Amino acid sequence: GVGGGFTRASAGCGDGILFANNEKAMMQNLNDRLASYLDKVRLLEGDNADLECNIREWYAKVGPSCEPRDYSAFHKEIEDLQNQILCAAMETNKILLNIDNNRMTADDFRVKYETECGLRQNVDADICNLRPVLDQLASCKTDLQLQCEALTEEMCCLKTNHEEEMNCLRKQVTGDVSVEVNACPGPDLRKILEDLRCQYETLMERNRKETEQWYACKVEEVNLEVITSSQEIESSNKQVTELRRQLQALEINVQAQLTMKENLESSLAETECRYNKYLAELQSQISCVEQRLAEIRAEMECQNQEYKTLLDVKCRLEQEIQTYHCLLE
Repeated sequence: GVGGGFTRASAGCGDGILFANNEKAMMQNLNDRLASYLDKVRLLEGDNADLECNIREWYAKVGPSCEPRDYSAFHKEIEDLQNQILCAAMETNKILLNIDNNRMTADDFRVKYETECGLRQNVDADICNLRPVLDQLASCKTDLQLQCEALTEEMCCLKTNHEEEMNCLRKQVTGDVSVEVNACPGPDLRKILEDLRCQYETLMERNRKETEQWYACKVEEVNLEVITSSQEIESSNKQVTELRRQLQALEINVQAQLTMKENLESSLAETECRYNKYLAELQSQISCVEQRLAEIRAEMECQNQEYKTLLDVKCRLEQEIQTYHCLLE
C-alpha cells in the first residue's frame, strides 16, 4: 500500500512537472509566435502606413480621399454640349422646314406659271383666230366704201342726166308753147311735165333716202363690228401685256426663290458640315472623358480592392492579437 501510494504520488509529481514543462514550452512557443506576429504586425502597419501615405498622395493629386472624385464640371460641360447639340438639331429642323416651305411655294409658283402659260396660249390662239375676221371686216369695209363711191358717182350721173333731160324738156316745152300760141289750144304739157317731174323727183328722193339709209345701216354695222373687233383686240393686247408682265414677275420670283433655295441648301450643307465636325470633336472629347473615367474607375476599384484586402488582413491580425491578449491574460 505504501509502495502504491508513493508510486501514485511520484506519478502525480511527474505529471505536474511535465505539465509545468509543457506549459512553459507552450508559453515560450506562444511568446515566440506572439513576437513574430507583433513583428509581422509592425511590418504590416509600416507597409499600411506607407500605402495610406501613397493613397493620400494619390488622392491629393487626383481627388479627395474620403469622397469619390467630383465630375460635376464634366457633367456641366457634357450638359452644355448636349444643349448645343439639341439647339443645332432644332436649327437644322427649322432650316429643313424652311426648305420644305420654299419648295412648296416654288411648286405653287410653277403651277401658277403653267396656268398663266396656258391662258397666254389660249389668248394667242384667240388672237390668231380673230385676225382673219379682222381682215375680212377690213375687206368688207373696203368693198362697202367702193360701193358707196360707185353709188355716189351713179347718183351724180343720174343728177346730171336728169338736169340734161329737164333742160331738153324745158326747151321742148318752150318751143311747143310758142307753137301752141300760134296753133289751137291743146293739153297742158307744162302741168304734165310738172307732174312727171314731181313723180320722178319723189321717186328719186325715195331711192336716195333708201340708198342713204341702207348705206348708213351698212356703215354703222361695219363701224360697230370694227369697234367691237378693235375693243376685243385692245382687250386681248392688254391681257397679253398683263400676262407678260405677270410672267416676267413670276420668272423673277421663281429665280429669286431658286437663288434663295440654293443659298439655303449651301448654308444647310455648311451648317451640317460644321456641326458634324463639332459633333465629331465632342464625340472624341466624350470618348476621351469616358475612357479616362473608365481608367479612373478601374484604378479606384483596384485601390478599393487592395484597401479591402488590407482591411481584412488588419481585422484578422487584430482578432489574432485580441486572441493572444486573451490567452496572455
